Amino acid sequence: QVQLAESGGGLVQPGGSLRLSCAASGSIFSISAMGWYRQAPGKQRELVATITSGGITNYADSVKGRFTISRDNAKNTVYLQMNSLKPEDTAVYYCNADIRLASNPFQSKNYWGQGTQVTVSS
Repeated sequence: QVQLAESGGGLVQPGGSLRLSCAASGSIFSISAMGWYRQAPGKQRELVATITSGGITNYADSVKGRFTISRDNAKNTVYLQMNSLKPEDTAVYYCNADIRLASNPFQSKNYWGQGTQVTVSS
């Protein structure tokens, strides 16, 4: 019922920018925290950034000052503005969200998107 759909990935040169979007759809009652994680080949999935429903943000040290997470609660969408991209940012980026369904608004469940590829290369 609930789906997280990422978009905005692609190929970009070092120093370039990309803006990722993740829209949650379904019979949603509310969304608390939303975030972005990434996984490079041969590495564990790691946190990139998170944002609460109140706008409190948290970033991995490796992306601080370069990435900005934001959300549009009316659209159930979270964004990741990625600037000054580096080759080491290359990974599959996954959207994550804690969601309460309209059918069960008293319990929050965690959901993952399918991932979108970001490749930083000349």
